[in-house]
Amino acid sequence: MSKTVQISSAAQFSDLLKSSRVVVTDFYADWCGPCKVVAPIYEQLSASLSRPNQLTFSKVNADTQTEIVSQYGVTSLPTFIIFKQGQVVEKVGGDPRKLQEVVRKLAAEAEGGSNSSGFGESSNGGSWRAGDLPKGYGDVTDQVDVKGSSLLNADNEFGGVGVLFDGSKPSGLQKGKAAEGQAKDWVESDTDEQLMLFMPFNSILKVHTLQITSLPPASEDDEVPMRPKTIQLYSNRPHILGFEEAEDIPATQTITLSEKDWDSTGTATIPLRFVKFQNVSSLVLFVVDGDGQGDRVRVDRLRIIGETGDKREMGKLEKIGDEHGE
Repeated sequence: MSKTVQISSAAQFSDLLKSSRVVVTDFYADWCGPCKVVAPIYEQLSASLSRPNQLTFSKVNADTQTEIVSQYGVTSLPTFIIFKQGQVVEKVGGDPRKLQEVVRKLAAEAEGGSNSSGFGESSNGGSWRAGDLPKGYGDVTDQVDVKGSSLLNADNEFGGVGVLFDGSKPSGLQKGKAAEGQAKDWVESDTDEQLMLFMPFNSILKVHTLQITSLPPASEDDEVPMRPKTIQLYSNRPHILGFEEAEDIPATQTITLSEKDWDSTGTATIPLRFVKFQNVSSLVLFVVDGDGQGDRVRVDRLRIIGETGDKREMGKLEKIGDEHGE
């Protein structure tokens, strides 16, 4: 279900600007070709970054909401206007890259918790990410095509693939009443400890770092799920791999995690061999085994850190570069 707010009156829009700290607004028209081109990107940003009362995405039909169009001086379509505390802070034309750059900056501010926009981990519904970003790189998790992603050997009693990219604070880090009654917002393997995740991207990425959060409860019970230990990454695959197929294909990189790699938030920050991940249209992440004697592995969140490049032609995954490097 779309999180984007469709504006039907000037009064509704005024109320939205008062109720949400940041509002990103798409001024469009049904007849506008460029508007239709940018619309899927806008919806993806909205789906991955919307935060109740903190960061809201809205759409204004320029043909039916002429009062709002006139009030904010919109003369071309599409136009994207960013409001903070009800005030215009930036206008962006129909350039998808510029739009994504501006919105990702807002999201990074939201996740950092130390900025003038007033976002923070303690805000209800606020976005969450563990650890600092490597200098010069940004969180590009919003570029994951969640609808096109798939997960093998996941227990369907827990969250689906979408929870891995959710920006909310994992329930495993919340205590007492804050965590009561919440859905199981993590992924666990099913028949054994292996998981296979396929992530296509909306743009060609340079992937610098992965952040994996795993929050199994403290217990010596063998039934308690484990954190991932051995992870294999495969770049630019056109589809998810089968488990037997993965055994026959050299991984782009193999990672072995130990207890010291997990910080106080249950997050492991994994620098990649950057030269191997320069032109990435998709990633397959294969959790080979877990760190312990159990039969299941748990993953709560996944973050991708890097840079975005050209927008990928949707529906077409190409093998780019050296995908089988050691």
